[in-house]
Amino acid sequence: MTRLPGAISEYRRFQSRRTAGLVAACAAALLASACTTAPGGSLAAKSAVPTVASYDYTGWDSYLGGAESSQYSSLDQINKANVSQLEVAWTYETGPGAAPSFNPIKVGNMLIVLKGTSTLAALDPATGRELWSREYEGRLGTRGINYWQSADGTDRRLFVINDGMLRAINAANGEPIATFGADSKVDIRVGLPGDTSAIRPLQTSNPGRIYKDTIIVSLPAAAYDFASAPANIHAYDVRTGAMKWAFNMVPQKGEFGYDTWPETPDRHNYGGVHNWSESTVDEELGLVFIPTGTARYDFYGGNRKGDNLFGNSIVALNAETGERVWHFQTIHHDLWDLDLPQAPKLMTIRKDGEDVPILIQAVKHGYVFVFDRRTGEPIWPIEERPVPASDVPGEEASPTQPFPTWPKPYARMTFTEDMINPHIPEADQAKLRELFKTVRNDGEFTPPSLQGSIGMPGHNGGTNWGGSAVDPVRKRFYVNSKQIPVLNKLTLDKRPEALEAMPNSGGDVMPYKEAVDFMLQSNGLPAINPPWSTLTGYDMESGEIIWQVPNGEVMMLAEKGIRNTGSTAPRGGPVATAGGLIFIGTSSDRKVRARDADTGAVLWEHQLDAASEGVPAVYEAGGKQYVVFPVGGDGLFAPRLGQPKPGANRYVAFALPTGAGQ
Repeated sequence: MTRLPGAISEYRRFQSRRTAGLVAACAAALLASACTTAPGGSLAAKSAVPTVASYDYTGWDSYLGGAESSQYSSLDQINKANVSQLEVAWTYETGPGAAPSFNPIKVGNMLIVLKGTSTLAALDPATGRELWSREYEGRLGTRGINYWQSADGTDRRLFVINDGMLRAINAANGEPIATFGADSKVDIRVGLPGDTSAIRPLQTSNPGRIYKDTIIVSLPAAAYDFASAPANIHAYDVRTGAMKWAFNMVPQKGEFGYDTWPETPDRHNYGGVHNWSESTVDEELGLVFIPTGTARYDFYGGNRKGDNLFGNSIVALNAETGERVWHFQTIHHDLWDLDLPQAPKLMTIRKDGEDVPILIQAVKHGYVFVFDRRTGEPIWPIEERPVPASDVPGEEASPTQPFPTWPKPYARMTFTEDMINPHIPEADQAKLRELFKTVRNDGEFTPPSLQGSIGMPGHNGGTNWGGSAVDPVRKRFYVNSKQIPVLNKLTLDKRPEALEAMPNSGGDVMPYKEAVDFMLQSNGLPAINPPWSTLTGYDMESGEIIWQVPNGEVMMLAEKGIRNTGSTAPRGGPVATAGGLIFIGTSSDRKVRARDADTGAVLWEHQLDAASEGVPAVYEAGGKQYVVFPVGGDGLFAPRLGQPKPGANRYVAFALPTGAGQ
């Protein structure tokens, strides 16, 4: 990629001007390439402002509640005044094997859940009684599922990713719909550019999104290596399975962003850039928002010099056509695996006397990026600032990265010697003090190195899938964090086949790999001091943090009276409700809680015998409001914490006692 004076590309110059709030008319040649036309053939009209009434927050018929990914329920039967009375309404065991992290959906009078890795079941949502169960050959996506029905309600379909195939299933009985694709399924590899014969089936836990009569599927990366397939976005007709459009995440020749990658004969092997997590649909504006991942290889990019669009970007696509409307890259030339880990959140705020529909994107490295979702203009300035240079042979780290000036970050971003965890053995503390003498630790965006570099909050830190929720009525944003430092140490893979498989290799550019090291200590705890997880509430009208509290505890420390440390590595997502509550589960203390949405204070908690990972479902059935959590296993990293053997894998539903709150 050609660099301008100061090592700033033309794309970067555009990004800087935009983040400074100086977006000019799209008539300018450079801006015209980035301010693409919105649905309807023109830039999204300023008058097109979706309101709360535009969306259904009562039902829970899609992953995260709805295609808008709000993780919000307008139900308020369970509220601050009565939540302390919640009790177990029913349980449904899913059997041995993988613990559930699947977000159930309510379809009519059925609750759809996943059993193990290959069986769907429909339950009575009020009792948990099984209505039907169907096992499919191969794995199903483990986090969620899609539902669609025809306008007259006679055709009702579930859509799953099953061993790399998009499958349509009759919601009434679980039977595959033979007329969809070829024998009920579509191979999502078909439509990728180039020869796909060597690409394995592309299985993913991202369930995709429904937009009207279209299902939009985000393909996963084909390999965790230098050579991979691009993780493109495909859209299919929900009735036939015919492809409607495709968007290239690694731009092809003639497409915007093509020159942010090196021109090389084996360019077709550049891949990754995958929306592995979640996506969001704004049906009112006709947009689908795709948060993307890192270009392969995640920790060394000497062979892929440039910014690597559309890696680490929010990409707004016309949901009807797949055309790019706008994008924003949150990390240039990622070297830290800081992919965008969750669905963008939507709401409308009042700013400068106008109603502005915004998009909120929390990222792994602890920031919150906020944009006008019609145009991609930042709500608050985002600045390009210098960051540390790489000293690894062949590597050219980006000289600058985007920094939101507001809101304040929700997670810690540095790890220094004075922050060593006091709850680990003294021998471990001594080793860490010695480590700090040898590693690179230059603050934010310290690049990976041969001697090792400290990364904080690390690529399993910040937030993750399902990790945030909004209250679109009260203009609140809630985000769950993990604060786990990582040691980014590169070693050279000297195998001839490794060099041969690396696109654009040669000279100093060699296959440097990283052994993932989350710096967990001998007793299973993080190297850094607590809190290891927080839950943060923002007022999005002002961008102010209104509260931040430790999220969960560690069982073995709580037994010693050491409380409020935060869970070590929670993967429980929050759900906000109109009752003024936030429901969330944690793993290292095996609890589910209801918190006060105004203060973060715990109003109710329930002790489990296993972890709760994933997003609860909130719905109404038979006049009662239910909250259903997936439960099972030890949780991420928790087996090293000395916990008892976990109880059965199951879904647990909570409700008020009969007569209470009704």
